[in-house]
Amino acid sequence: MKSARSLIAYLQVAPLFLVLLLFFIVPLALVVVVSFFRYQVLVGLVPDFTFKNYVEILTSPTSWRLYFSTVKFTVIVLVITAILGFWISYFLVFHVRNLLTAIGLFLVCTVPFWTSNIIRMISWRPVLGKEGLINSALLDVGIVHQPVEWLLFSDFAVVVAYVHLYTLFMIVPIFNSMMRIDRALLEAARDAGASTWQTIWNVVVPLSKPGIVIGSIFVITIVMGDFVTVGVMGGQQIASVGKVINTQMGALQFPPAAANSVILLVAVLAIIAVLTRLVDIRKEL
Repeated sequence: MKSARSLIAYLQVAPLFLVLLLFFIVPLALVVVVSFFRYQVLVGLVPDFTFKNYVEILTSPTSWRLYFSTVKFTVIVLVITAILGFWISYFLVFHVRNLLTAIGLFLVCTVPFWTSNIIRMISWRPVLGKEGLINSALLDVGIVHQPVEWLLFSDFAVVVAYVHLYTLFMIVPIFNSMMRIDRALLEAARDAGASTWQTIWNVVVPLSKPGIVIGSIFVITIVMGDFVTVGVMGGQQIASVGKVINTQMGALQFPPAAANSVILLVAVLAIIAVLTRLVDIRKEL
């Protein structure tokens, strides 16, 4: 009887295992294998085992600057989206009394996702450009006498686009965590003499940690692997690891691109491992 149940359980898991094997494990293994191949300009991909790709990446100051730039964008966007996601979720959960109204306002936050990422990024150009809305307003008011150039095709533009695109990935898990908080705990904190800020810091924030960690994982993995936003909003003037990998793939430089991908994957997994040690997100899942 036990063997039959075990067989049924394995059969139930088999389709998911096959999907993960074919579309995740095998491609990832191929990337790792190719990262140890040699690349020659005239020959192309040479199936010869070598550490040259990793040595060149890890000893190149340019590569370190690229990874630093990628981490810089990730940290800035993570902090901004976490702050926005927390306070938007807090308002929806604890200040909107009607549940249907809260859900309706939450759905409003998803409206930008009804269009593609490219359209949402391009829509910032008439706002941030030299003749855009912000520069026109600044010139009309007299705050500046010539258009501000750093609003578009700059680090600022890239961060603005990232925050616009990925704040919802922070709102959803935090909102879900806050919805599970027992309101009696907030009342007990107030009865004990805690101020609003003390209640938020000592009650709401600790109980929202699973949502914050899950949202952080979403934002980190997406931003660190992104190359489209950097290219569009940076005007091809700002580089990141994802953009370099895309360029190397376009030039058919598969071994260095694979090596960069493996290093980036290891970095992301290390960050996720640190985050998951801070809180048990399995309770949230």
